[in-house]
Amino acid sequence: MKKGIIVVSFGTTYEETRKLCIESIENKIREEYRDYLVLRAFTSQMVINKLKKRDNYRVDNPKEALEKIKEENIKEIYIQPLHVIPGHEYEKLLGQIEDFLEENPSFSIKTGKPLLYEDLDYEKVVDGLNLSDKEEGIVFMGHGTDHESDIAYKKLEKTFRDKSYENVFIGTVEGETTIKDIIPNLKSQSIKNINLRPFMLVAGDHAINDMASEEEDSWESILKSNGFSVKSYIKGLGEIEAIQNIYLEHLEKIID
Repeated sequence: MKKGIIVVSFGTTYEETRKLCIESIENKIREEYRDYLVLRAFTSQMVINKLKKRDNYRVDNPKEALEKIKEENIKEIYIQPLHVIPGHEYEKLLGQIEDFLEENPSFSIKTGKPLLYEDLDYEKVVDGLNLSDKEEGIVFMGHGTDHESDIAYKKLEKTFRDKSYENVFIGTVEGETTIKDIIPNLKSQSIKNINLRPFMLVAGDHAINDMASEEEDSWESILKSNGFSVKSYIKGLGEIEAIQNIYLEHLEKIID
């Protein structure tokens, strides 16, 4: 009997980064698991609704994707989230899976881990990013959250330090550590040149507007107003092969 895989992300309304960062991983999974039915789901209903209204482009939420697999009479299902940390979106996904299993107890569902979960994941991410330049400052913009998992960003920065990257700093849009917390650290190290990058699966709205725009409250503008020379790179984590492979390893663990 055929088995099913659902690849779940928060989603994005930007077509180009969706193809580069989400579809790239989905295609790798389809290539690796050719005998499986592989479906996509977004956890953000707001993104789903906007795509449908603006582009007439339909994406399922996790519950709808599970119902589609059910219609195919596939009862062995594997779900791989493309979330970065185990925060609110990951917990929402687990709740939806639990609800489905209560109504369909004969089904088997195994769920993989997000990008940053085990200690080894942090080391693999640092190595996979392959940051060769240890001279200029590298500032990552993470999404951040009021969930306790926000501590993952501090843990990742510590992992960079443990691997002798004194020049890498991680802030967030909605978490505890912001760009204003990072600036004093950059100045204390007399760093002048900044390489600014998103630490998000897709380089979407946050990367384009909150990080790299000419608006006065963007991270690039704030850094420039503090005397730094800044180069912004609009490239989501999902474009990086080493990061893609970590997600595939998480999926492989639950299938094996």
